[in-house]
Amino acid sequence: MAIFNRMTRRRWELFCSHRRGFYSLILLGLSLFISLFAEFICNHKPLILKYENEYLFPVFKVYPETKFGGFFETETDYKDEEILESLTSHGNWALWAPIRFGPTEVDFDLEEPAPSKPDNRHLLGTDDRARDVLARLIFGFRISLLFGLVLSLLGIFFGIVAGALQGYLGGAFDLFFQRITEIWSSLPELFILIILTSIFEPSIYIMLVLMAMMGWMGLAAYVRAEFLKAREYDFVQSPLALGASRLRVMWVHIFPNTLAPVITFFPFRVSAAITGLASLDFLGLGVPSPTPSLGELLAQGKANLHSWWIIVSTFFVMVFMILCLNFIGEGVQKAMDPKAVLE
Repeated sequence: MAIFNRMTRRRWELFCSHRRGFYSLILLGLSLFISLFAEFICNHKPLILKYENEYLFPVFKVYPETKFGGFFETETDYKDEEILESLTSHGNWALWAPIRFGPTEVDFDLEEPAPSKPDNRHLLGTDDRARDVLARLIFGFRISLLFGLVLSLLGIFFGIVAGALQGYLGGAFDLFFQRITEIWSSLPELFILIILTSIFEPSIYIMLVLMAMMGWMGLAAYVRAEFLKAREYDFVQSPLALGASRLRVMWVHIFPNTLAPVITFFPFRVSAAITGLASLDFLGLGVPSPTPSLGELLAQGKANLHSWWIIVSTFFVMVFMILCLNFIGEGVQKAMDPKAVLE
């Protein structure tokens, strides 16, 4: 355990010495943390209301218009002039989000046709449906990064399980599974995704499952090779001779030796997952509208080349994510290098 801790500390020191990777991790982590509270940053509803000596939280709960002196039982339109006057009179007050537009809210009070240029009302302008670009970028960033992380973790899980079973069991099971893997990997991924998304109703969860089905094979091949090689070593055969179970031997004695490449490739797998989702959204085959999507914003920028603010801002966010992930990957590669760790 002491050796493990010492090696872990050494690897962390090596990663921190890679300045681009270390600062990229901080920037990306901070950006993700901020985006997790996107509902408190971009929202057309007040965050907190004090109305008639009662504290209300519209961001969490739906209040009918009759609550504020209206006539309808429908959800309150907090931008209605009469409602606004009621919320700010007789000692009442409201705390609003910094950006008073949600990612799917249409602004019907634009002074020019959508897509409108950046101004004090919309800092990065609006898209062709009069929705705030900055709000959609913040939510799209969160969806893309979380999607990439979850998809990469699923791919790693399936790849490790499949490769470990093939490599350790070997024999007929390995040959049979290899043939299935070869057939599955030869299928055109994009065409399969297009066909399946036309059959199933598109959603972020369907996209996650479909892309996870195609993203585990490369890692499985490496894990299989490592298990095939390690299962004949003395440190594996000795526990078996002493009565240890196969599952324990696989998990405790072989699996840790496969972690280095798994950890090293993880940032690059996340980057590939993000670009894959953006590509499908760009083609109109990804998450359904009106879900905020970076790929959909790129498609809007392509369709409205005169609206430079859409394509420039979205391109900047995409480049920021990909560069940070690649720099983190470089730092992880340096930290997992056995020669550097033992120096």
